[in-house]
Amino acid sequence: ASHPLLCPSGIKCGGVLSAPSGNFSSPNFPGLYPYETECTWLIVVAEGSSVLLSFSHFELEYHDTCAYDYLQVYNGAARDRGNLLGTFCGQSPPPPFSSAWHVMAVVFRSDRHVAKHGFAAAYKKDACGGQLTGLSGEITSPRYPESYPNDAECRWSIGGANGGGPLTLVFADFQMEGGQGCGFDYVALFDGPTVTAPRLGRYCGSARPPRTISSTPHLLIIFKSDFNIGGRGFKAHFYSAGECQEVFTTIKGNFSSPQYPNFYPNNLKCQWSIQQPLGYRVKVFFLDMELEGRSSLTGGCDYDHLSAFDGGTEDGSLLGRWCGRESLAPVTSRSNQLLLVLHTDRNTAKRGFSISYVGVVPINVSCTRTDFHIQIPVQSLAQLERNRIYLGTPSCAAQVVGRNFKIHTRFDTCGTESQRRNNTSVIVSTLYIDFSVGDQEDIHQYEVQCEPKRKEASVTLIAGPDPSRLSQAENLVDAQQWQGEEIDAREIKSQDTSDIVFISICILAGLLMVIAVVGLVLL
Repeated sequence: ASHPLLCPSGIKCGGVLSAPSGNFSSPNFPGLYPYETECTWLIVVAEGSSVLLSFSHFELEYHDTCAYDYLQVYNGAARDRGNLLGTFCGQSPPPPFSSAWHVMAVVFRSDRHVAKHGFAAAYKKDACGGQLTGLSGEITSPRYPESYPNDAECRWSIGGANGGGPLTLVFADFQMEGGQGCGFDYVALFDGPTVTAPRLGRYCGSARPPRTISSTPHLLIIFKSDFNIGGRGFKAHFYSAGECQEVFTTIKGNFSSPQYPNFYPNNLKCQWSIQQPLGYRVKVFFLDMELEGRSSLTGGCDYDHLSAFDGGTEDGSLLGRWCGRESLAPVTSRSNQLLLVLHTDRNTAKRGFSISYVGVVPINVSCTRTDFHIQIPVQSLAQLERNRIYLGTPSCAAQVVGRNFKIHTRFDTCGTESQRRNNTSVIVSTLYIDFSVGDQEDIHQYEVQCEPKRKEASVTLIAGPDPSRLSQAENLVDAQQWQGEEIDAREIKSQDTSDIVFISICILAGLLMVIAVVGLVLL
């Protein structure tokens, strides 16, 4: 069924297309379309189905950014920028598009100058294959999870809309007819847009194919079944590595949601994994964040949301889940890995987020009434010379003792100073760790602090990922539990000179008192 609408120029065009298949075209096709016309077609098929849209004719006024006459295709409700699959003009027809769900929208607009013949399009429900251009998505065999039909052939061409990086394909489920050489039913993967590209694999049977990564921004998937014996088929997820799937191993870094600061796409699941050496922790700073807001019904982040997990998988402890437009406090992992996952739904895209992180070096700080003791496992800073680690001034560089970098210094040296904080007298200094390479200066600064009366020490990052962005020092290691080597017993038992002097004076005073009393008695 089609329900045409009246467009601003008085021409009937657009409407809701709800039949399983159909055709539509620009007003007056194949004649010239009218000026100043805007039409919207909303294609709606049964829930759980998808739409395959293709164009048999296409001729619109050309402009390098399609600013005059244009056709837009949306993966869902129109006018939501996160659903936009592409904007087209000129004489190059759009590729066939396969929707990610049961709604697809097409918008046609003409201005007041230069008319062409327009376009003719066709759609059908549940046709397999098509062009997939999002940063991530899901594909399934026909009728999945029911048994796929016989004599089927489907081709999905992924990528190519906005360039992008290599593509990753992961099969969540796979069950097809087997056979030596996969000559009956099979899924074939090609490292490019056509079958002439190198073949990445051909799979059948019930064993899930391995994770596949293309070397180009294109991936072709072909599904074929013969005349008998079927199976459940397959379900697979794809995503674009680079913007939507990254692993960071450097000591610090920055990343953002896809297309930031422009609106992110809908229907995403993106992952960023931050991995540091053993003993480190990961601190994440939220520089900017605007996602779709909370649900008015539940008050929760039920739509688009960003989640942080301790460790490298979503099975780790949830450190936080956020949405909307918020100013967030930094988050610190409890292990040496942190995973961030962005989910976006079918509509209402926003600007997204920008994040920086820093690896927190495993530093053990203790103090006496007169001295600082600082230890860092050599393996944590294996690439650094000892003179890159110093307290206050370069002359107070670390020494290598066994498997640790160590700094043992008195409070009256190495740039230490006395301050009063919260009505308590404390001794503070700055520990510098210089990660600079060539002309790229990268010096991390940690404030070490001691409360001599209680002999309690702490260490705080005061310059890390981007000091200009951090309005105040963030305490990264609250009396950090050091997970490196056991502290050298001899070092821990190093003499607290102030205590020794104090005890010696007490003993001497006691002896003098005894002598004085004995002298008085004898007199």
